[in-house]
Amino acid sequence: MNNKKLSLFAAATAFSLLAIQAAYAQKKYDTGVTDTEIRIGNVEAYSGPASAYGIIGKTEEAYFKMINDQGGINGRKINWISYDDGYSPPKTVEQIRKLIESDEVFLVFNALGTPTQTAVQKYHNAKKVPQLFLATGASKWNDPKAFPWTMGFQPSYRVEARIFAKYILQAKPDAKVAVFYANDDFGKDYLVGLKDVFGEKASSIIVAEESYETSEPSIDSHIVKLKGTGANVFVNISTPKFAAQAIKKIAELEWKPMHIMTDVSISIGAVMKPAGLDASEGVLSAGYLKDASDPQWKDDEGMKKFMTFVDKYMPGANITDTNLVYGYAAAQTMVQVLKQCGDDLTRDNVMKQAASLKGFSADTLIPGITITTGANDFAPIEQLKMMRFKGGQWELFGDIISAETGG
Repeated sequence: MNNKKLSLFAAATAFSLLAIQAAYAQKKYDTGVTDTEIRIGNVEAYSGPASAYGIIGKTEEAYFKMINDQGGINGRKINWISYDDGYSPPKTVEQIRKLIESDEVFLVFNALGTPTQTAVQKYHNAKKVPQLFLATGASKWNDPKAFPWTMGFQPSYRVEARIFAKYILQAKPDAKVAVFYANDDFGKDYLVGLKDVFGEKASSIIVAEESYETSEPSIDSHIVKLKGTGANVFVNISTPKFAAQAIKKIAELEWKPMHIMTDVSISIGAVMKPAGLDASEGVLSAGYLKDASDPQWKDDEGMKKFMTFVDKYMPGANITDTNLVYGYAAAQTMVQVLKQCGDDLTRDNVMKQAASLKGFSADTLIPGITITTGANDFAPIEQLKMMRFKGGQWELFGDIISAETGG
């Protein structure tokens, strides 16, 4: 009898040990993760020519603080480590190495800039550290075979340019297009996208291609030169500082082309107001984010959540700055991926989950625009809606255009 009891006790003890071991086995961690912490790295242009984007990093920091205050992700708090790279590739290399080798972050999230992130893409992939949801729309981030550890976030520049080209052909059949673009991958992607649609007619439709360097203090001379071409369509592929300069100079010259501007520079606070609201009237773009300052969203449930967040975690923030709703959407998507990971917080699994988003709708995305990815599709957002700046606000018009179906 005693032997039987001992056998049962031994069996029960063994079963308990196996159960405990199984529970521990379910938890898989890579560098940067513990039972209580997930270390996330970031580099941002808090200074330099692209400093208008610095608010993105601050918004994400505030969002993660909100998540931590709510108990974190499956009990783990996010430790956010963000450095300034001044939008300078050599500085980016230095800061990314620091994050990965010294701070030992789990992943790098929403790091900013095409030239800056190009400088560290091979390093990330060699180290097998996720370069996730980059704050740049370069087409190159959607290349899972060559770079399985890199994924963008917003619609690619090339996709947006194709949509612009289709709109130009429809709205301005006699178009003479002057293209003003940054002399880097960001600018060149747009140029390729325009030519994708213009095709064999590109050489006759595009009457001028003028590039600028981000180190230039002013781009006024470029605008004067482009006006002289007789173009009736101006495609403005520039970052916020230069976009504002272009709008202002065009108004001073009393040039009246159809003005189409990349969505990276649609911030009312950072671009349109500095350029002058009157000067900005009629500028066209395409968007995927709600405008927090637009009364059309006041009863929208997602926007109510965003405004509650701003009121508590970013009081006094300028809600006319589109970078706030962008940072919020990116951070919310990052949290969704980490939730999907459960206790398997390995770098392999975080990339697997990032590539398994199906119709995820962040609070600040325009209704109908969702985030979908796949093992062979590292482009989270591939839908846009045309919009026009009118009366101090962006007005959406037309249907949502999906790049996947060709729009």
